[in-house]
This record gives sequence, C-alpha cells and structure tokens, in this order.
Amino acid sequence: MIYGLYASASGVIASSHKQDVHANNLANIETSGFKRALALVQERPSEAVESGRPGTSNPLLDEIGGSLFLSPTSIDLSQGPLEQSNSPLHLAVFGRGYFAVRDGEQVRLTRNGTFMLDRAGRLTLADGSARPVLDVRQRPIRLDPARLPQTVVNDDGQIVVDGELVARIGLFDVPDPRQLVPAGGTLLKAPDGAALSRVRNPKIHTGYIESSNVDPATELAALLDAQRVLEANANMIRYQDQTLAKLVNEVGKIG
Repeated sequence: MIYGLYASASGVIASSHKQDVHANNLANIETSGFKRALALVQERPSEAVESGRPGTSNPLLDEIGGSLFLSPTSIDLSQGPLEQSNSPLHLAVFGRGYFAVRDGEQVRLTRNGTFMLDRAGRLTLADGSARPVLDVRQRPIRLDPARLPQTVVNDDGQIVVDGELVARIGLFDVPDPRQLVPAGGTLLKAPDGAALSRVRNPKIHTGYIESSNVDPATELAALLDAQRVLEANANMIRYQDQTLAKLVNEVGKIG
C-alpha cells in the first residue's frame, strides 16, 4: 500500500509540473519569438529492476513499475507564423538561425526580432531589457536614429543606410539546437562549450515578426488533461490513506 502512495505522489508531482509548463506556454501566446516548452516524463522502473535485482521483490510490482520520472524540459523549435508589421526594425528569421544578443557578460540566442534603437543608437530588443543585438562579429550594432527612414535591412542581414553598408546583423546556430535551454523570456542558452557558428545564406524578412509557435487549442487541452491526471492521483492518495487508516484502526484491533 505504501508503494501505491509513492506512485501516486510521483504522479501528482509530474502533473503539477506539466500544468506549470502548459500554463506558461499559454501566457506567452502573444510573445514574439516565443518557443513553447515541452513537459516530458519517462517511466521509472521498480526499485528492484532499477538496482539490477529483478525478481527479488513482488513480480507484480516489477511489472507495474516505479511510476514517473520528470525529464528535462525540452523546447519546440519549430517555425512560428510570420506577421507583417511594416516596421524597418522588425525582423523575422525564416529557416535556421537565431539572433544573438548581449545579456550581461553572456551571449544569448533568440528568434524575437522586435528591435528598437536606444538613446545611444544601439539596436536592442524592444522588450524593455535593453539587450543589444550583435553583428556577425558579436559586437553591438549602432545606427543613427536620424537616418532611420533611410535604413534598409536586406534579406541577408546587411544594414544599408543611403546605399552605404553600415553593419550586418549576426545570425547564428549551434551544432545541436535540441540542446538549447530557456534563459528567461524569449532567450535561449547554448550548452556550455558549444561554439556559435554563423548561418550561411541567412533569410531575414524585414517588416515581419515571428509569432509564438504555441497553439492555444492544443495547449489548453494538454493543460486540462494534466489537471485531470493530477486530481486522479490526489484521489488515489486519499483512498489509500483511508484504507491504511482502516487497517490500523479497525482490522488491527485486538478484541
């Protein structure tokens, strides 16, 4: 019976985690460049099988398993839909690649191409963080705000002002994008030691924004499913607790 309590408790923990992930995805439906997180779990074998001693416990428990393990949260890196904005500082990546921004002493990646110029003329994320956007050499990009109407960003990332090339937006990738992890907001962190490589033949659409790739219907259905599973496991804990109480207080009585 205690075994069942632990199994149900792990189900509650896993379902609670899935609720948090799906709720965060839903909260970022309107966040440009946001990539939905995937709440993953994996089956845990029974203690006997896990320790390499199958058959030393109840065979039925070995078949049931040890409930669930939480897996590291993964990210769905699929392309989000592009929305036209007509702003010269709104850029969308089509295909592979990420913009690079300076976050303190670190370089972070993002698909959020909603940019603006700060007072110093630096190209930054327009999310209030003032993180500078980096060029192909991972240096902050500076532009003249007074010449913004004459500024054009080409499909390959070249920034041209009055026909003069002044900078080139960097578009980077990592050897295995599946290893990217969330770093707050729309930022992604590359694995330690992974070298950023420039994307060859980048495709950037000016005047467009890549929207979140969260599908509201799918995410809401997953959230409701996680809630039902959590409630079912919580009810199982209560039923098993009541059964243990009867075992101790009634069956165990000495007449």
